[in-house]
Amino acid sequence: MATSKVQQTPAVDPGSLFYGELRNQLLQRRGRLQEAQARGQVAQAVRLLEEVDEALSRMEAGSFGICEQCHTSVEPDRLMADPLLRFCLDHLPPEKQRALEADLELAAKLQARLLPPKDFQCDGWRVAYHYQPAGIVSGDYCDLVIGRDNSLYFALGDVSGKGVAASLLMSNLSAMFRSLAPLDVPLGALMSHANRVFCESTLPTQYATVVVGKATSDGLVEMANAGHLEPLVVGKDSLRKINATGLPIGLFRDEPVKSTMFRMQPGEVLVLYSDGVSESRNAADIEYGAERLARIAADCIAHSPDEVVARCIADLATFRGSSSPTDDQTLMIVQRSAS
Repeated sequence: MATSKVQQTPAVDPGSLFYGELRNQLLQRRGRLQEAQARGQVAQAVRLLEEVDEALSRMEAGSFGICEQCHTSVEPDRLMADPLLRFCLDHLPPEKQRALEADLELAAKLQARLLPPKDFQCDGWRVAYHYQPAGIVSGDYCDLVIGRDNSLYFALGDVSGKGVAASLLMSNLSAMFRSLAPLDVPLGALMSHANRVFCESTLPTQYATVVVGKATSDGLVEMANAGHLEPLVVGKDSLRKINATGLPIGLFRDEPVKSTMFRMQPGEVLVLYSDGVSESRNAADIEYGAERLARIAADCIAHSPDEVVARCIADLATFRGSSSPTDDQTLMIVQRSAS
């Protein structure tokens, strides 16, 4: 029995900035292919030109970004990486599925190698973290670097979106932080540089929330927070929230991110987390929340940072029950040594 095709609206809004950027990408690729054809690279250039022209035709017809097999939307982050795509993940030809799986596995391995050591110590500070992608790769970011004066630099962030595109931007953040932090670049300058790079090299719809800090052996902490969730300074009987000092990076090119200073007492912990932790929900659709996270951290504050992390993540898993995580989860505990 014949079946009629399901009519779909375009996967990408023709009036959106994202659509315009993809169209510009295709036009730029068309120009480069025409140059390659003129230089004698005929066979490959002709084939790719045909694919680019077909994609532009789909844009004109309103079918761009719709899977040709099931007529549902192709994943936006995949379109961003390759605007020539014609199939969603579920309906890729077998050989392309195998190639994509291999690429994703390699990307996951490379991303894992960018992470800092699990048990990190630096001149009066101990740090531990939990990093769990919701999928194969993550758009969350965490890092630890030792500065020239033996100070501790720490960072945690969350790139908008999920999947491969977000993970690529996470890698950009890692490269910038690791190249600038050891030079003792002021935090405001470091964040301003990251903001400019994001504004100039990403799509207009992309941004990142990031918190970066520098801690010295006397307990002094300088922190710049570009729109990220409020870090928590937790003592046995105390809780302080450190407010954001600027907007997310990637929104406005020349928007400064200021820093704030505070001092941590021996034994206190600084809790940094992504919204995949605090906004996790259980089967009753109740949000986990930062307050519960702070309470669990306070209950085990006398223990090592890795134990604090383990207790918090175990409590989160108990709270969530059978509900599967839908977002990347990152938690970092920065503890000032008790003596």
